[in-house]
Amino acid sequence: MLNFAEILQTIKSLVETKIELIKSDIQDQLVGMLSRLILLVLIGSILLVAGLFLSLSLAFYISQVTQSPYLGFLVVALGYLIVVAFLYLTRDSQGFQQQVNASLKQFIFNSTKVKNTHEQGTREKIS
Repeated sequence: MLNFAEILQTIKSLVETKIELIKSDIQDQLVGMLSRLILLVLIGSILLVAGLFLSLSLAFYISQVTQSPYLGFLVVALGYLIVVAFLYLTRDSQGFQQQVNASLKQFIFNSTKVKNTHEQGTREKIS
């Protein structure tokens, strides 16, 4: 009877350890995904500011070339309207949506798959 209690206690501790390992892996994956999402937002913000300054520079340059104080801004605004119209017309395009989805999935989730593959290889070597 004493042996059965020891076996039961060993199995219980193994299950608890396995649960803790799984919790730790999930936490690591969530932290990795969150850090990549923050990086994506940061990159997007920097690109937005850079695009704003480039747009203003282009508008001022076109205004200077055409010698019209408003024509450069009008041309840049029309360019953006054309881009928005194109995106609006292609909003239901499955190919475009699949490309965007694939890119985001690769950026957000791909690093965890590489990390997990590496960790599994390390665990197999340890075992």
